[in-house]
Amino acid sequence: MRALLFCLLTPLLPAAPPPQVQEVAIAEQLGRTIALDQPLRAEDGSPVTLAALIHGPTLLTLNYFGCPGLCTAQLQGVVDVLNRTRAVPGTEFQVLTVSFDPQDTPAIAAQKRVNYLNEVTRPMPPSAWRFLTGDGPATQALADAVGFKFRKEGGTFLHPAAIIVLSPQGKVTRYLYGITYLPADLEMAVQEAGRGEARPTISRLLSICFSNDPGGRQVVARFTRIAAAGILVLAGAFVLRLLLKGRRGKAGA
Repeated sequence: MRALLFCLLTPLLPAAPPPQVQEVAIAEQLGRTIALDQPLRAEDGSPVTLAALIHGPTLLTLNYFGCPGLCTAQLQGVVDVLNRTRAVPGTEFQVLTVSFDPQDTPAIAAQKRVNYLNEVTRPMPPSAWRFLTGDGPATQALADAVGFKFRKEGGTFLHPAAIIVLSPQGKVTRYLYGITYLPADLEMAVQEAGRGEARPTISRLLSICFSNDPGGRQVVARFTRIAAAGILVLAGAFVLRLLLKGRRGKAGA
């Protein structure tokens, strides 16, 4: 009887709330001074903290080294702006790339550093761009401090892309979104960070690594697909309008 009553009443019971899904986004923390004492690992595996590394305006990127698409594109964008900016890396600012994947090792970070430094075509000391790893709690705490929200899904991560600009004291002063960066924007951000001035973000076009195909060949962003489809529709409408206009002109003649 109890079993029968349970079966009859179960559909009437409130459903369990669905599990919360971690948002993939950036929640800006402008003006916040982050903790600089989280234990991380240098490229040789030695312990290091941000406090020991940050000596001036700093460009912080959060990536993971097994990323099949967006991280590579973003770090290539960093290389490009380093090659084009008038600000001097290693003197006026520095770059820190921190992996948020606890499976990444110092050896992988060291190889990534060599690869990207080899693509910088201007004179720059290697110390101007560091690649760091760390345990999950430490890198998660850093991501939380700067508002970088990512989520693991299968063997990959869903994550945004942006440069977080820090003052010498660790204050968040600017976000540079996307995977390509204008030298003028970087130079202004570096100057503001040097003065400790937090400025509101003007451009918030956010690139997000959403998913990879079954073969792992490419990472796609859904909003990029939508934008591309919109462009094709507009182009098709424009061509159709030209064709109709040409036919009307011939009929009038």
